Amino acid sequence: AAPAEPGQSPGSKKPPALLRLKRKRHSRRSDPAAAAEAAEAAAAPAPRGPSAPARRRNPFSSLDNAPQRAAAAPQPPAPASGDPSAVPFWQFLEPACEDQPPRRAEPAERSDVLALSKDLHLPVAVPKVPSSPSQEFPADWSIKTRILFTSSHPFTWAEHLKAQEEAQAFAQHCRATETTLPQSVQEPRQSTELRCAFQQSLVYWLHPSLPWLPLFPRIGADRKMAGKACPWAQDEALQQVLMNDWCVSFTCLYRLLRAGLCPYFYVCSPHFSVLFRAAGLAGSAVPTAALAPTSRGLRQAMRSEGIEFSLPLLEEGRTRKHKNSEEEDLETETGDGLRGGSSVEDAEEPAPSDDDDDDGSFSWLEEMGVQDKVKKPDTISIQLRKEQREVQVDHRAESLVLVRGSNTFTLLNFLINCRSLVAGAGPQAGLPPTLLSPVAFRGGTMQTLKARSTSGRARVPGGFEDVFSLEVLGPVLPHALHALARVLGPAQRGSFRALLSPHEPSAAFNTRPAPPQEAGHQDLPACGLHPKTLDQLSQCPTLGKSAIRLLEMKDYAYTWKA
Repeated sequence: AAPAEPGQSPGSKKPPALLRLKRKRHSRRSDPAAAAEAAEAAAAPAPRGPSAPARRRNPFSSLDNAPQRAAAAPQPPAPASGDPSAVPFWQFLEPACEDQPPRRAEPAERSDVLALSKDLHLPVAVPKVPSSPSQEFPADWSIKTRILFTSSHPFTWAEHLKAQEEAQAFAQHCRATETTLPQSVQEPRQSTELRCAFQQSLVYWLHPSLPWLPLFPRIGADRKMAGKACPWAQDEALQQVLMNDWCVSFTCLYRLLRAGLCPYFYVCSPHFSVLFRAAGLAGSAVPTAALAPTSRGLRQAMRSEGIEFSLPLLEEGRTRKHKNSEEEDLETETGDGLRGGSSVEDAEEPAPSDDDDDDGSFSWLEEMGVQDKVKKPDTISIQLRKEQREVQVDHRAESLVLVRGSNTFTLLNFLINCRSLVAGAGPQAGLPPTLLSPVAFRGGTMQTLKARSTSGRARVPGGFEDVFSLEVLGPVLPHALHALARVLGPAQRGSFRALLSPHEPSAAFNTRPAPPQEAGHQDLPACGLHPKTLDQLSQCPTLGKSAIRLLEMKDYAYTWKA
């Protein structure tokens, strides 16, 4: 046994890992090449100045996993205008006190969104070609949970509204007063009209109103609601009272929508969401309702109630697939001229039909005399196989259901009596769905989005610059996004950027609800929206099943990426 060292008990031993580490250090010190390299590094002058701080090596990282820095990485040229809005947006979010490892080079038109999505842990959804500058951006029917605006000009004008300004903003909202702002506001902090318009754009209406519970989003909200006080969970009488009150509010909203006094509203349940739109919006001449995501059971229940609906995304995918297959067949026939006869025969051969999988197709078992020894599939299994393609899209964006015209009233009655509209177990058990509307309705409660402005320093080529941000939290409805952009344009002198976080299940609402040949323009002057906002929402959706994630205004012109 090795003798004990002074100051230690006789039974103590050093860990083998520590001994190996000492041997490695000893071998490094004895290596002449490593010693010369360390002496050369010590003789080199240390960089000075705040732009190049000295950095120690991480003692907990080995030389193998240490990040290798690119010595000859070219720096991007600084923007000529000096405007931080021209700087890539992800640099606004990086801390100024740390050096980040170099990112993989990407094409110029995709690099900013890819890096932005990587930093914020968002799904990467980058269009192949960015949008061209335009005076208006397309309507986005998805609900945003968070918007982060950044600009080179401060947002302090949006803070600390006076009591008179707040009261005036609420009065303007309730009376649907239109506010016309100049193209540029030189002193935003002194403009009462601008501050009132900003507060007016934050207002929305909600039912039910339970301040201690997060009522949006409802899909996947069990973890947030766990442990909250829910006195109705075990009280069926209280659940019935809440549901009766909800039915009154839901029916009132639908009547306002049919009368042209409410442009749209949302019904958010724990399993799916519904968007009701008035006639004239989204290019449709009749009222429409969109449900997403749905399941086979829900669609089957709607069919049994006589509700006529369509699956536009699924039908669009089938049409595209059929068109692509026809083009491939045509190319094959053209390329294989010598084997044209066989190609035509293959193309004319009918595809195997699922209708052959019924009981009649097992007649050959009787001919062999083994019909009693072989178990045949039941009717339900056969039906599931026939509907396999439809079942595969359950709970996905492709399961979007579109209801048009008078069928929306049948859908109203169906939802009131639908058992899956209210959760039967879990933290949301017995809680009616959330109703969101841009206008007042019976039983609705006025709510405002939370807005907070901050400032910081962003890294730009050549140093750091001050960057100001405005964060808006809450269910940002489509009209609110347009109203905020309409207010921030004059306040920020036509230059800002916005990062949008959509509620993913609601992104499917950007699907076109009307056929391309339908011209659905109808005036809704008394719906409570600004004329410019109403014009935007009246246009046919062009985003498909995606949503806008990056919106930029530069020189009063919009560009966006979905």
